[in-house]
Amino acid sequence: MEEVVSHSQGEATSDHYYEELSSGSMQLWAAVEEEELLACMVTQIAPYPNKKVMRIIALGGVEMDKWIQFLPDIEHWASSVGCTALEAWGRKGWLKILKDWECSYHILTKEIKGRMH
Repeated sequence: MEEVVSHSQGEATSDHYYEELSSGSMQLWAAVEEEELLACMVTQIAPYPNKKVMRIIALGGVEMDKWIQFLPDIEHWASSVGCTALEAWGRKGWLKILKDWECSYHILTKEIKGRMH
């Protein structure tokens, strides 16, 4: 989880993820081959006023060709809990891999801490 936190904008710590995963507010997915952890993904159900989506908050691993094909299973699960779409928070490079996805938004950030006083 520390690698996820290090690639983020400081939204959460490992402890926050642990709390959310433990309470069921977030889901942890793992790809394992012969007792070796290849990848992990953290998701969260986002209940917008007009639709329910499964948000991929973090996804990473090694030997992607061995685990990327599990995404349709994730889509199926999301659909089974009432989601009508997926969204992912990630870097632009994912668009090269997730070819049937589109970039609907860009997330622009600006730190303001310490600037207001």
